Amino acid sequence: MTQPAFSLCVYCGSRPGTDLAYQQAAVEVGQWIASHGGQLVYGGGTGGLMGLVANAALQAGAKVVGVIPQSLVEREWAHHGCTELHIVDTMHDRKRMMAERSDAFLALPGGIGTLEELFEVWTWRQLGYHDKPIGILNTAGYYQGLLDFMHHAVRQEFLNDAQWNLVQAADTAAELLPGLVRAAGSTAAAPLALI
Repeated sequence: MTQPAFSLCVYCGSRPGTDLAYQQAAVEVGQWIASHGGQLVYGGGTGGLMGLVANAALQAGAKVVGVIPQSLVEREWAHHGCTELHIVDTMHDRKRMMAERSDAFLALPGGIGTLEELFEVWTWRQLGYHDKPIGILNTAGYYQGLLDFMHHAVRQEFLNDAQWNLVQAADTAAELLPGLVRAAGSTAAAPLALI
């Protein structure tokens, strides 16, 4: 198999959510990755948006790397159809491997796990542990409240403009992904130096 043009880590819900737009966005992202010669890195599950993005990428011909802790294999029904499925010991191992295998990060709608992963890679970037681009896909306004809150944090001077500008946000994959992948091209060879 040829080397992928880029490797995009997608964080998203293990549930589908209530709005069909979330599911459509997951499928669109998986198809977009494949149609642009990329590789998907994700949490290795079959359920919800995770399963949809993985299946869409696989069906469109992309390589898919799943990373899942042993303790979640049974609960999340690990996706054994992945090109690579890595079963690791802990959530820390999972997040580290996903970060190391990726050139950029993308958050689709999801719950506390998705938010935790997004904020962790954002924090790592702000601290200089990596220089990989980060995107938030605000499908159907899902993240609007969070984006408004982060602007509030800037106004209250708990977050500065430079920190805020480390993340790109857009309402559609077509708006967000080309710039995210272009930015990833300039950092693809940069090592990840996590604590």
